[in-house]
Amino acid sequence: MTARHRARKRALDVLFEADLRQVPIGEALAETEARRVEAGEPPLNPYTVEVVSGVAGHQQRIDEILATYSLGWTIDRMPAVDRNTLRIGVFELLWGDIPDAVAIDEAVELSRELSTDESPAFVNGLLARVRDERATLIATGE
Repeated sequence: MTARHRARKRALDVLFEADLRQVPIGEALAETEARRVEAGEPPLNPYTVEVVSGVAGHQQRIDEILATYSLGWTIDRMPAVDRNTLRIGVFELLWGDIPDAVAIDEAVELSRELSTDESPAFVNGLLARVRDERATLIATGE
């Protein structure tokens, strides 16, 4: 498992916690950092912080995109793991500096590891639609 994959997985943990506890993402991030310091663990990987902060900063737009492109699913109906995996994937596709294929593959892998059997195909299909519409999404939504 690469360092970036572990960083994404930790970012998913933070986003999932914020989602389930219904607290602001920044608050969940700060609490995670505080727990790590208290436990004598090293600070979060900078890429984890970048992803979590990026999702927090663009969450409204990311959720609008997910609502638009998730065929037959509302954001509230999505499993929390899938919802937050998709948030990471959309952030990386639209605002990240990594290749599209990596963003999609990493999101699919997280869903394969942590969600339902149907989740990888759902995540792959939705992120592929976002990738295909990126030029329009960026032009209409920043």
